[in-house]
Amino acid sequence: MDKFTQLTGVAAPLRLMNVDTDMIIPARYLKTIKRTGLGEGLFAALRFNGDGSEKPDFVLNRPAYKGARIIIAGDNFGCGSSREHAPWALADYGIRCVIAPSFADIFFNNCFKNGVLPIVLPQPVIDRLMDAADNGANATFTVDLDAQTIHLPDGGSVPFEVEPFRRQCLLNGWDDIGLTLRNAGEIDGFEAAQRATQPWLWAS
Repeated sequence: MDKFTQLTGVAAPLRLMNVDTDMIIPARYLKTIKRTGLGEGLFAALRFNGDGSEKPDFVLNRPAYKGARIIIAGDNFGCGSSREHAPWALADYGIRCVIAPSFADIFFNNCFKNGVLPIVLPQPVIDRLMDAADNGANATFTVDLDAQTIHLPDGGSVPFEVEPFRRQCLLNGWDDIGLTLRNAGEIDGFEAAQRATQPWLWAS
């Protein structure tokens, strides 16, 4: 998993509540178990017409936000089914941070496991960030995970909290497999001892 230390990029204001995982990545894209290529389907129903043409009014289709790295969203982001493809699609598109008043629990957990930082902030602060994000290409935010601070285009800043263990995992790029491999020496030692004392468990 890629490390998340500091992210600077345009923030797109997505003024919608209850954005569910089917809106984030429709079910027809779930046939793959690869984490690449899913960015094409991100917010497909919101981004594209039936003929595949772009809907010009959707925020990520506006020229100023096509390279957005951050989304400012409404309440209950990521609700619905527990598809891990949702954070995969966000990351593949290039979005590494979503800021909202609240998230669905499973989506929230899946984000941390896949290198996407979900930040929970009170609604008045979200309103302030939405207003700043309305400035289009000038809406460049910096999310500093180490300092737990969001730096705004106007020079102001907003603090945020992340559970310490999850913060360390993102800062170091540790997913579940990475965490396990940190103990590779101990695992190898255990297996070697078990081979010596219980060889029948290793017989082929």
